[in-house]
Amino acid sequence: MPRIEVLDWEAARTEAARIRMIVFVEEQRVPAEIEMDDRDAASVHALAYVDGKAVGTGRLLPDGHIGRMAVLKERRASGVGGAILARLVEEARRRGVKEVVLSAQTHALGFYRRHGFREQGEIFEEAGIAHQEMRRMLNS
Repeated sequence: MPRIEVLDWEAARTEAARIRMIVFVEEQRVPAEIEMDDRDAASVHALAYVDGKAVGTGRLLPDGHIGRMAVLKERRASGVGGAILARLVEEARRRGVKEVVLSAQTHALGFYRRHGFREQGEIFEEAGIAHQEMRRMLNS
């Protein structure tokens, strides 16, 4: 299992930005100018480490939105993404959030369903990629 650290943006920035640039900008062709935003500083960031190397990241905004979930290609389907998501959900619960929300890329809907999220609303496009809002209620 990966080791997950939850950090503020200043502590997470170097590794989280590196992973997000590889996954979103290089692989998925998301424009670099929209990948980093002003919500990073207000969020907490999970970094997943395997063998001492950061291999995945995600963020939790103060309003309970989870986003920017990214795992390096060589570590996908190995439990890293699930561990990041579980840690962010745990952090949201610890902060008193009652419901977490995310915008899932449609190819990842099954992954999020397995973690208790349910689709809401219509599919929409963001950065040229089909997404769907998903929600999960949290018990105290």
